Amino acid sequence: MEKEDLNNIEENQDLPEKNIDANENDLTNNKENLEDKENLEDKEKQSTPEEEINNLKDKLARTFAEMENQRRRFEKEREDAFEYGGFAFAKESLNLLDNLERSKLSLENDENLKNTETLKKVTEHLDIVSKDIVSIFKKNNIEPIKSINEKLDPNLHQAMMEIEDDTKEPGTIIQEIQKGFMMKDRLLRPSLVGVSKKKLEEKSTDDNKSKQNGEKQ
Repeated sequence: MEKEDLNNIEENQDLPEKNIDANENDLTNNKENLEDKENLEDKEKQSTPEEEINNLKDKLARTFAEMENQRRRFEKEREDAFEYGGFAFAKESLNLLDNLERSKLSLENDENLKNTETLKKVTEHLDIVSKDIVSIFKKNNIEPIKSINEKLDPNLHQAMMEIEDDTKEPGTIIQEIQKGFMMKDRLLRPSLVGVSKKKLEEKSTDDNKSKQNGEKQ
């Protein structure tokens, strides 16, 4: 009995080694299976020469299209910079004309200067400076917007008030508060204007006539 027990003990001691060997074999088999699977997937992913050529053609076409788009954007930005590079400067420069016009009005409204030779000379000089500035603007494709006696155009004019005037069609510009300017085909600033409208008395008379005609009918 003692001999059999010793044999059993020795066999039991060998069991861990056998289990380790078995586990190592399982790991090796699993690794080999994974490698086989990956190799199979790689083979499936491999394209035919025709497919690779088509993929390259597609990539080249996309690259050329993107390059063309970038070229067009660059050309547009370059043209805008050349044509409208001074847009912000021109817009700020309009304040010079505004200040000259305000100065002129202020002097003309001064009671001490009215009807004097001094006022006449000063206003003449102010007019010369204003004309010179406008001339410089025109040379750089900056033109004043026509307003007086023109129909109100929301793209060019901004109505600030309505003025009763029976001699003009409603919506006709009869007063220019601030001159507007264009730079080529772009609006630097709109003209601030006053537009005509019918007199209220005439409108009331027309309403009464219409009412009376309705009663007669």
